[in-house]
This record gives sequence, C-alpha cells and structure tokens, in this order.
Amino acid sequence: MQPLRSMPVEARTGERPPRRLPSLSHQLYLPLYTTQSPQPETAILVGVITPEQTTWEVEDGLDELAHLADTAGATVTDRVVQSLSRIHAATYIGKGKVQELKQLVGERKSDLVIFDDDLSPVQIRNLERSLGCKLLDRSGLILDIFARRAKTATAKTQVELAQLHYLRTRLTRQWTHLSRQKGGIGTKGPGETQIETDRRLIGDRIATLKERLERIDRQRTTQRKGRSRYTRVALVGYTNAGKSTLMNALADTHVLAEDRLFATLDATTRLVSLATNKEVLLSDTVGFIRKLPHHLIESFKSTLDEVRESDVLLHVVDVTHPRFEDQIRVVNETLRDLGARDKPTLMVFNKVDGLSEHGLLPSLLEEHDHTTFVSALRGIGLDDLRTRLLGVIEQDFVERVAYIPVAESRTIAHIHRVAEVLSETYTYAAGGEGDTAPLAVARLHFRVARHHDRDLQPVLMRYAGLRGLPADPSPAPDVVP
Repeated sequence: MQPLRSMPVEARTGERPPRRLPSLSHQLYLPLYTTQSPQPETAILVGVITPEQTTWEVEDGLDELAHLADTAGATVTDRVVQSLSRIHAATYIGKGKVQELKQLVGERKSDLVIFDDDLSPVQIRNLERSLGCKLLDRSGLILDIFARRAKTATAKTQVELAQLHYLRTRLTRQWTHLSRQKGGIGTKGPGETQIETDRRLIGDRIATLKERLERIDRQRTTQRKGRSRYTRVALVGYTNAGKSTLMNALADTHVLAEDRLFATLDATTRLVSLATNKEVLLSDTVGFIRKLPHHLIESFKSTLDEVRESDVLLHVVDVTHPRFEDQIRVVNETLRDLGARDKPTLMVFNKVDGLSEHGLLPSLLEEHDHTTFVSALRGIGLDDLRTRLLGVIEQDFVERVAYIPVAESRTIAHIHRVAEVLSETYTYAAGGEGDTAPLAVARLHFRVARHHDRDLQPVLMRYAGLRGLPADPSPAPDVVP
C-alpha cells in the first residue's frame, strides 16, 4: 500500500489544491505571485542616450528607476549609460558595452540587470545568454512592484491580467521536450509544442480574469449611481506626489501613505466636507509615471474609471521635485489617453514646506488658472484648498427655476438630492397648451452642476409649458440651457 505521506493532497484532505498556472520558465523572471526574498538582490541599471533624449532626461529616468528598484527591494550598485545613434536591434546596447556589462556583473556578483526601456523578446534572449543573470525592463519592474503592493482581490486580479498580457508576447524560447518525434512505436510526441500550450493556457486565464473584472466594473458602476447626488473629485498626479497624504488630511482618514512609489493601487473614496452643506466624494487613485505600460492602463480600467467619471480633478504635484514640470506633462498626457484631460482641474502644489526657493510660487500662479499651495503632511493651506476647490466646482453650476406639479413628489425629491435648492414655494401655475385650469405646483429655484443639469433636462422639459400665474411675482426662465 502506498504510504500516506506520498498520497496526493486531495486524497489526504478531501480538497482540491488551488489552481495554478504552469511554470513558465522563460527569459523573463516575472512571477505571477511574488514573495519578498530574505536578502535584498543587487541590481545594475542600464540606460541609453539617443538623439531623441538628452543626457539629463536619461539620468532623471535612471534616478526614477533606482527608486523603483528600491521599492521592489533591490539594492542598486552601479549604473551603465551608453550614447548611441540608434538602439541595437539584437542587444539594445552595443556589443562592446554588453561585454563591459558582463564583466561588471561578474565583479559585483549582481543578481539582476534592469533596463530603463522595454526590451524585445530577441533582445532579452540575447542579453540573457551573454550576461548569465536575471533581466528586467522598466515595465517588468513596475509590474513586479504592483504584484507586491496588491492587497485586495480587485488589485490582484488587475495586476495578474497585466502580467499575463506582458508575458504572453515574450514566450520566445520554444521547448521541445514534448514535441520531439522519432521513429518507432510509442515515441510519437504530441502535435502541440510547449510554447503553444503556454500561450493557450495564458489566453484562457486572461479570458477568465477579464470576465471577473467586467463583473467588478458593473458593481462599481452601480456604486457610482448610488453616489449621484455628490460632486465627484479625483486625486491624480505623479506617483509619490503626496495624494494619499492629502486624502488623509482632507477626509480625516487613514489611507496608506508611504514615501514609496505606487503605495496606492486601489481607488479609495471618502466623503469630504468643503463648507456647510457642501460635501463631495474624494477618490484617491493609482499614481502615474513616465513610460507607464499600456496594458497596465487597460487592466486598471475599473480603478481609473474613477478619474474618467469624476467631475473635478485635483492634480497633486510634488513642487520640491527638480523635474516637476516633466511630471506635470506626463500626468497630462496620461489624462489625455484616458479621455479626462478637459475636466475642470485644480493644480495642488504639495510639499511647499520643503521648498527652498519660494520665488517660484508667483510664476506658477501665472502659468496655471486654478492653483493652490499646500503641505498635506503638516496641514498647511488646506483651508485655501477647500475654498478654491469649492470655487472650481461652483463655476460649473447653473441656476434654474422650474415649476413641478405637487403630485410629482419623486421629481421634486430628486431635484433636492442632486441640486442645491435656494428656495422652494408652492403656488399655482397656468397649464400647458389648451389647459386653462390652474395647477398646484412647487416653484423650485436651484443651482445644479452641469452634468446633473443634463440629466434633469428630459424631466424638466415635460413641465416646460408651466408658467406662474400673474400673482406669482417671479416668472420662470426657460429650463433648457
């Protein structure tokens, strides 16, 4: 009889083991479920200066890459930079630089080499053979950080989907141990190579994850409908600009805020009071970064929909960063890709307490229409932020006066939910065409955001023919914008 210890898990426990993807031991070392290694890995960073990039842009990119590596738990020992007229198709960097890098890897006993740009499958294969160590490009490193940071089921699903999209195009090493065919009985291999099996399994898993995210998206859409009475404000900005710290300061909450890149992956929404009876829903979203992988944006659609569906954006900027203008440009480009560039925006320059030269502030006021300066950590400028945010929101408001029949109590209640009712009186109004009998109506004078006004128009148009009788001193203006 077979001993118990060697029996399969389901035979011993009566439960099926969790479903796992097959091991994909290809060139990219990108695990779907990452774990912290007991000892930090050492890494070498590689960047290339081309005619399209200046030296300081590459150096700034490597600084950011070093911060990403530190966030992932690696210790950066060296940087390698090469100037090229064009990228080498086979090895990304020149052959001489590859040999130099190989020697440096051996001297430092490095575990990892990280490139600041995305590598093609051919480049990864050739470099791995030459260097003999793990390779990551910028997208792979970002995805690894996301995998480490993902805590909720939604974030884990989004990250796994992005990883699979990334990995599917990089299955380049065809395995042959299951596809060799020889003569003789019983030696014919299957018709499907291992790489084809991997691609099929990944495709099946991607379909499952997409279906799961569609369900999550429908749930969040339903949640947003329940919040329609509030103006929705989204915090956007470069990663590590201080969005979560500002969220904690405004909403008096305890969202995770660390001096690390991508500390926030899930959208967090809180109710924030700007003034008496002036409440908004404030959402903290994932930070942006240059060269953000496109498939990452697609995978985080349900989270980034908080940005798309918002009424106002708070663009948080780390004013102490030496390249904050470039970070503003990156965020604006990402917002344009999301279709949210034209939303009303308040620029929030954060960390002013760490700014050594305050002469920069007047020029920023001139460059941007709606601007405020705060220190979210120390609570500086938060009252001014609330006032200016309220001003930006109210700029998008329109005033209406409508006559609603008293019998239409649901319509009256709906206006109270989505608008700020300035006055409400009950009177009589002349009926519509051919109707001379007076009608008991509620006269509502209200202010409403434009997006709610568009939703109200079909309802209000039904009562557009109602007009106050001569006893009513204030005839109603047209409800159509």
